[in-house]
Amino acid sequence: MNRSQDQRYRRPISLAWGLALISLLACSGPPEVSGTQSESAQASDEEQLKLASISTEFGRIEEWTGDLDGMVERGHIRALVAYSKTFYFLDGGTQRGISYEGLVEFEKYLNERLGRRTLKVHVLIIPVHRDELLPALAKGLGDIAAANLTITPERQQIVDFSVPVGSGVTEVVVTGPSSPTLTNIDDLSGQSVHVRRSSSYWESLERVNGEFQDRGLQPIELVPAAEYLEDEDLLEMVNAGLLPLVVVDSHKADFWAGVLDEIVVHHDLTIREGAEIGWAFRKNSPQLAEEVNGFVRGHKQGTLFGNVILKRYLQDNPWVRNSLAGTDRARFDAMVHHFEEYGNRYDIDYLMLAALAYQESGLDQSKRSRQGAVGVMQVLPSTAADPNVNISNIEQLENNIHAGAKYLHFLHERYFADEAMDEFNRLMFTFASYNAGPARIRRLRAEAVEMNLDSTVWFGNVEVAAARRIGRETVQYVSNIAKYYVAYRLIEAQQKLKETAVGS
Repeated sequence: MNRSQDQRYRRPISLAWGLALISLLACSGPPEVSGTQSESAQASDEEQLKLASISTEFGRIEEWTGDLDGMVERGHIRALVAYSKTFYFLDGGTQRGISYEGLVEFEKYLNERLGRRTLKVHVLIIPVHRDELLPALAKGLGDIAAANLTITPERQQIVDFSVPVGSGVTEVVVTGPSSPTLTNIDDLSGQSVHVRRSSSYWESLERVNGEFQDRGLQPIELVPAAEYLEDEDLLEMVNAGLLPLVVVDSHKADFWAGVLDEIVVHHDLTIREGAEIGWAFRKNSPQLAEEVNGFVRGHKQGTLFGNVILKRYLQDNPWVRNSLAGTDRARFDAMVHHFEEYGNRYDIDYLMLAALAYQESGLDQSKRSRQGAVGVMQVLPSTAADPNVNISNIEQLENNIHAGAKYLHFLHERYFADEAMDEFNRLMFTFASYNAGPARIRRLRAEAVEMNLDSTVWFGNVEVAAARRIGRETVQYVSNIAKYYVAYRLIEAQQKLKETAVGS
């Protein structure tokens, strides 16, 4: 594609990471945090991640602090989440997790309340580091934070919270093979605990240290953990004997104790009891608060929906237990180098290409459509045989990805490369053309002009004409690719930092 493409959409890829990020450090003991990375390199990575993680409308940076009526007008609600193998993760390209499923259901709930059937208000999920969740929310870089957040007085000074999603939460000590012997809370005196500064655990441990000081006991040494290490990552490090002990919410500790053989959950060693968890949103957002609270009351822990989702991820979670052997992971591993090769050849971000492939086929080369489209990229034989593509044997995986990438490049260069629009919109129109055909998209752009809409902008403009003329298929198609890509890109950046930190 156009070589002048905005670099935010062309980040160099150095990891064999892929879409199946669920593996992270799963089922193996991660090595101890390394100090080999230079400070300047780390700062560069952090700067890139900060830029990515405050992205809002499909990659464009924007501060906005309105209430629900403005979100409806804009057509989306930005939901900040933290990447976690329990609450938000990717299963070979599919987004999953407690937070994800709750946000998907909230999108349905809200659109039903608004009477939106075709042109819906979308919930755009934006993965960020945990220490970014509340500051970004307060600053207007997101509208909701759904990340298993404990409601505390300190946090309530920054943002407002919904009615509790879950109640009666206990923060407990978890030990592993290299842990000291602990029989009561006083045994924590003088011990080291690795904990994120942004977590409620840090607040709880500081309170315990205050009590220790009053009694003349040596304080707990609070060692700041990297903000991109989730509770699961720290538990895995305890399991491998790399950390002595950690503190986590009891429901998470109990689940992971069934996955990690070497950790022990100490329900008798609690540092906070009776905590509540909620969704967060900006202060002075009464309209959004009303809808979020209405949703939470009908979907929280104890409701049918809440109980089903909690059971799915805290009891039966197959995506964690089979994270290294799942068919989606195997499919991606078999084709990731093809996405990289042909993405580079045709100047397409390989994650964007993979996002399109996932939308088309779920990364399944055996898929055949009723119209005769073939494989991962769902390429028609007639398209592959066209002189502008001219790739044979698309039943073979590599040729299929090659044909799809080359056709995508052809659409971009033939129909949009010289259009007076930014590169992001060139991509969105290219994807729409891949789905609906370039002639139809040209007609829709003309209709957008008649509707006093901007024919050079897809979201909120030409997509409106598409929704009216051809229904939701193409609208949802482009939206899904954009959302998948934003999530993949942000998590890829976080995973890069994580692997640098814990890699040997």
